[in-house]
Amino acid sequence: MEIKTYLSENFGVSPRVIDFVSEVEAGIDDQLQARDEMAALHQYRVIRAMQNVHLSDRHFHPSTGYGYDDEGREATEKIFAEVFGAEAALVRPHISSGTHAIALCLYGVLRPGDELLSISGDPYDTICTFIGAHGEESGAGTLADFGVRYHQIELANGGTFDTAAIMAAITDRTKMVYIQRSTGYSWRKAITLDAIAAICQKIKAQWPEVIIFVDNCYGEFLDAQEPAAVGADLMAGSLIKNPGGGLAPTGGYVAGRADLVALCANRLAAPGIGGETGATLGIARTFLQGFFQAPMVVSQAMKTAILVGAVYRALGFDVCPAVDDYRSDIIQSVKLGNPEAVKTFCRAVQEAAPVDAFVTPEPWDMPGYDVPVIMAAGAFIQGSSIELSADAPMRKPYIVYFQGGLTHDHGKLGLLLSLQRLIDSGFITLGSGHDQWTIGTD
Repeated sequence: MEIKTYLSENFGVSPRVIDFVSEVEAGIDDQLQARDEMAALHQYRVIRAMQNVHLSDRHFHPSTGYGYDDEGREATEKIFAEVFGAEAALVRPHISSGTHAIALCLYGVLRPGDELLSISGDPYDTICTFIGAHGEESGAGTLADFGVRYHQIELANGGTFDTAAIMAAITDRTKMVYIQRSTGYSWRKAITLDAIAAICQKIKAQWPEVIIFVDNCYGEFLDAQEPAAVGADLMAGSLIKNPGGGLAPTGGYVAGRADLVALCANRLAAPGIGGETGATLGIARTFLQGFFQAPMVVSQAMKTAILVGAVYRALGFDVCPAVDDYRSDIIQSVKLGNPEAVKTFCRAVQEAAPVDAFVTPEPWDMPGYDVPVIMAAGAFIQGSSIELSADAPMRKPYIVYFQGGLTHDHGKLGLLLSLQRLIDSGFITLGSGHDQWTIGTD
């Protein structure tokens, strides 16, 4: 049985939709092949780092209790540090999310009276909450409660750093500059590694003591290097995103200057203990196998993101990043312009999932967000953003954010179903030449 017939009979995707997506994919073949080349570079880099620590079966044996002398933990952190171009790394299952990893960095380094300066506009919603950036209720233990002042500089038109404003805003009180690499829930391209390198060089030339931190979530393995290798002092991310390769069941990482990573370890454990304890219960095998697979998995997700952008652009929708843009995270945004279309899109992605495909996503008041959020996430690992998912805050202009897919074929199924269900619901009408479309508006 050919694939087209199987998809039609089992998932209700019409041959016309399949042909349309295949036609678009054929036109972006060069971009898809480029992702394979980047994956190969990182694959070799990961292998070499594992060889350099003499990785052995003994590193996979579990530790318990305090976790003293956990060789697997130590080897894992050396591997992450080498691959990411950092002096040191903290890679732990005790870090529950990207937000938690970022919080370790900010609480670990900043002190009362310090200033935190975001130079990429508003951080992600959950980060704003623990910073106290928008006047959140005091007494909850935000950075504002501890006397850390917060200021931000918006990105310039086109999503680039406003260098003049940044340099004018940094003062003797500025302890840390904060950069969010990924788009978050905003309509902009992810910040490129070249842009991060350039602003790091500019800031360090005038303010060498200022600590530059990068929220690296969704960005690992997309460029030839990582922020810690091009001037950032500290960066953090989640293992249930890119670097976990779809296998890490939990965890996060911090990487950068050794003295700063030590402060983060103190925050995770306690001063005097730092990173010397923390039983890993044998999770090193899963972490490292996921890290080994991550370059390929990220490449698969990127291929799907590029295809999603190309398909919806061909239908006349605004997409970000544009199909030909250089990409610095795995997220593809599509401006649907209608709340019901957003729900239909997310429900179609859920329908494509291997897990919980029968569930119907609904917008709900998620902790840390100021509007209801709908999330499609039928994943093996709860909340895993490297697995196929789609989500959206329910606010104008009704943008859906698509990411992940451990394999390109799975990601493509999510795309096919999203398009088919939007057609079934009357939001999209394909013309005879695949160049006509209509969509309901709010």
